[in-house]
Amino acid sequence: MRYLFTTALVATGLAGSAMAQENIDFWYETANPDQQGWIQELLIDGFEAANPGFGLTIDYRGNELDKQLRIAMLSGSGPDVVLTPGPSYVAPMAQNGQLLSLEPYAEQYGWNAGILPVFLEMGRYDGTLYALPKTYETIGLYYNKTLFAENGWEVPETLAELEALADVMLDAGIQPFSAGNSTWRGANEWFVTIALNSVAGPDNVHAALIGQIPWTSEPFVEAINTLKGWWEKGYFSENYFSIDGGEQAMDLLATGQAGMMPSGTWQFQNVPTYFDQAGTEPGFVGFPSADGAPVFALGVGSTFSIAASSDVPDGAAAVIGHIFTPEFYSAMGSQWQGEWNMPLSDLSGVAMAETVLPLYTEAMANLAASVGEGSYGYTTWTFLPPATNNYLINGIEEVWLDQITAEQYLAEIEANFQSEMAEGKVPAIPSR
Repeated sequence: MRYLFTTALVATGLAGSAMAQENIDFWYETANPDQQGWIQELLIDGFEAANPGFGLTIDYRGNELDKQLRIAMLSGSGPDVVLTPGPSYVAPMAQNGQLLSLEPYAEQYGWNAGILPVFLEMGRYDGTLYALPKTYETIGLYYNKTLFAENGWEVPETLAELEALADVMLDAGIQPFSAGNSTWRGANEWFVTIALNSVAGPDNVHAALIGQIPWTSEPFVEAINTLKGWWEKGYFSENYFSIDGGEQAMDLLATGQAGMMPSGTWQFQNVPTYFDQAGTEPGFVGFPSADGAPVFALGVGSTFSIAASSDVPDGAAAVIGHIFTPEFYSAMGSQWQGEWNMPLSDLSGVAMAETVLPLYTEAMANLAASVGEGSYGYTTWTFLPPATNNYLINGIEEVWLDQITAEQYLAEIEANFQSEMAEGKVPAIPSR
């Protein structure tokens, strides 16, 4: 038996040498144990089974991914597959020669025809494709449908109706907006995005993004002052800075401690857990506007690129190619709603599990229709350059806390934007 065992070890070693793999490094953000299990099964195991010459390693970096990635990319020591926070990070990385052109791989894997054109344009810098979108998303208004029914409340369609209902909720001891930024300061920009699109309007936002009007224009002053008014009235909790805007905010909404939650479609991953626990029913609509037409602001939550320093660019491209298939979309989307929502141009081969909330598929269908009609709004994390967006996130707290005025805030945004526009760092803005 010992002889047989030794022989088996030798045979295994020889087989391992013959099947030596090239390893691909991929840094990811935050994922809970269930999500890491899905990534292991559907991405790592699925990719390696289809590509026996490569091994895939996922390194979970949490909320520090962006910072660590930028430092690593500067020194050429980053991962092979580059996951950025969004298109606004692609331009400076491409400009600095840190990303590999995806043009040859787009031809090889059929991405030019397989991905919706507007999203391909977002990944271009100076006419060259450098990034593909991992997730496209929108931001809207979640609400507790059970709580609404118990109180006879109607879902608001206009900003006036929204404010009137929020005042009623305050009088009833219910927090109007479930929101917070304790674990992700970037949550601030969700609400700035809402104000810019629902108050100033997508047409004005687009005009500012392409430099036709300044960010100091009156529609934007009105938008920021409206957002500040919501803060001063108490629509946001006084504990905003100590509330987690993800799972904790969803729990507050599901249990009826809050009536509404302005947030994005990425939150659908938390809806079943907390609403099932509370025994209540969720609702979701596009965020109300002044004229009553819901606004679906288009966002790209993160993007895939290949590091210019990668030793295995073909392997990295194969990973991205594996992700952009109907089979992967179906399997991962059935488990993890709100993430891995790749903008495939043809969804006829996608089959979602029966357990997926109809509310989620309806929300994404509404966003897709808005994109198709060219009537969508613009999320700040997708369309603003990085320094401008960073100030937008931090500076709004100064507005809320009466340290600066809306006019001063917007003047700084305009100064940052003009500087980055001159440097070629503004992401590609699709024509409207």
